[in-house]
Amino acid sequence: MNALIKIFAVFVAILLLYIFPISAAFDQQDDVSELVVLRATTSFVDAVTDKGYLSPTMYNDFMRAIQETGNSFDVQMEHGQKTYDPVYTDPADPNTFTGDYAVHYNTFYKTQILAVLFPNSAAGKDDPARRYRMHEGDTFYVTVQNTNRTNGTILHDFLNNANSPNEKIFIPYGGVVRNEND
Repeated sequence: MNALIKIFAVFVAILLLYIFPISAAFDQQDDVSELVVLRATTSFVDAVTDKGYLSPTMYNDFMRAIQETGNSFDVQMEHGQKTYDPVYTDPADPNTFTGDYAVHYNTFYKTQILAVLFPNSAAGKDDPARRYRMHEGDTFYVTVQNTNRTNGTILHDFLNNANSPNEKIFIPYGGVVRNEND
């Protein structure tokens, strides 16, 4: 009985002295990674909405900043554009304008944006043709979420005999385009 108590005491001491501090350090590492990704995402979106365009250099700098955390990420981008089209009773006759406008919403996603940033051409990275341009009043939205299991998640799942989802870091951020610079 006495030996059993000693074994239990050693087990508790190991948990308190080693496992839980390591778990806390991993959780803190995840928190720091989340802050780094949040800062990089807000800076990226704010720069895009301030300038009114997205360049390959801006995108690459953003991706490099979030990858420095050591995690892998799924980055989704969305550009929303609102257009106003005049309404005519007879589209062939401009004199039949009703005074109303039809509102249409167009949405462009990551694959369409990256096709402009990284075309299959020999254009340099600073070539203005490789800028994805937006108009004042458009929206730009980015969602970043990790795809790997962080050390904190792995240890937490081990200690709790659980199977947590991979997504420990999830940052949605967006804004309205304020300028149209070239």
